[in-house]
Amino acid sequence: MEQMSRFARPYQISPPQRHELSIENVSLSFGGVNALSGVSLTVTPGQIFAIIGPNGAGKTSLLNCICGLYRPQRGRILYGRHNLVETPTHLLPKIGIARTFQNIELFSHMTVLDNLMLGRHVHMKKNILTAMLYWGPAEQEEIRNRQFVEHVIDLLEIQSIRKKQVGALSYGLQKRVELGRALAMNPGLLLLDEPMAGMNVEEKEDMARFILDINEEWGITIILIEHDMGVVMDISDQVAVLDFGRRIGLGTPDEVRNNPDVIRAYLGEDHGL
Repeated sequence: MEQMSRFARPYQISPPQRHELSIENVSLSFGGVNALSGVSLTVTPGQIFAIIGPNGAGKTSLLNCICGLYRPQRGRILYGRHNLVETPTHLLPKIGIARTFQNIELFSHMTVLDNLMLGRHVHMKKNILTAMLYWGPAEQEEIRNRQFVEHVIDLLEIQSIRKKQVGALSYGLQKRVELGRALAMNPGLLLLDEPMAGMNVEEKEDMARFILDINEEWGITIILIEHDMGVVMDISDQVAVLDFGRRIGLGTPDEVRNNPDVIRAYLGEDHGL
C-alpha cells in the first residue's frame, strides 16, 4: 500500500510540444508502381486530420513516410525544424511523434501495465550506474513515469485490466492498450492507422470518444486513417482524400462529402459519403 500511494500522488502532465506538419510534394514508388505522386498536405497543431481513400490509395504509405518506415524518392516532410525524410526512425519519439498500426504490435505475454511502461522508455534518462542505485534517482524517475502511465490508464478506462496479460484480452481492448502505449510517449503528433478496424459498434464508439478526449484534453494533434466514414466525418476537422497515390480532395468533412471527384473515385457516381 505504501508503494502504490506514491504512484497516486497528484501529477501534472506537461503538455506536449506541437508543431505544424508540412508534407511537400512527396512521391514514393516501388519498382514501377507509384504509391504516392506529388502529395502535399499541411496539418496544423491541434487538428484531427483524417486521410481516406479506396484500398491501395496510398494512405498507409503516406503514414509510413511520416514515421520513417519508408523514405520517399522526392519531397520533404517537415515537423517543426525537423525534416522527417532525413530523421532516423528511432529519434521520432524524442521529437514527439508516436503511432499505432493496422495490426496490433504489443508484447502479448506481458501485462497491460508493462506494455504501457515500455512506451515511457524515451523519457528514461538515468544511466546504468544510477539505475543500480535504485533507491535514489532511478526510483524517483520510475515513480514519475508510473504516475504518467496511471493517467493514461484512467483516460482509456482500463483500470480493471492493468495486471492482465495482453494476449488474454479481447481484440478491442488490445487496440485500446496499443493506443495507450503510444500515448505513454506523450506525443505532440499521434498517427493512428485504422484504430477501429475489426471492432464492433460499441467498441468503435468508445474509441472515437477516446480520440476526441486525447485531442481536446491533452492537446495532441492526430492524423487518422480510418475506413468507417461515419466516424471520420463526425470527429475530423480536416479530411484529405487519396486515390492511386494522388490527392484528389481536401477540406472539411462537409466539403469532402460533397466533392464530385471524391464521390466518383471513392464510392462511384450514384453514392454519397
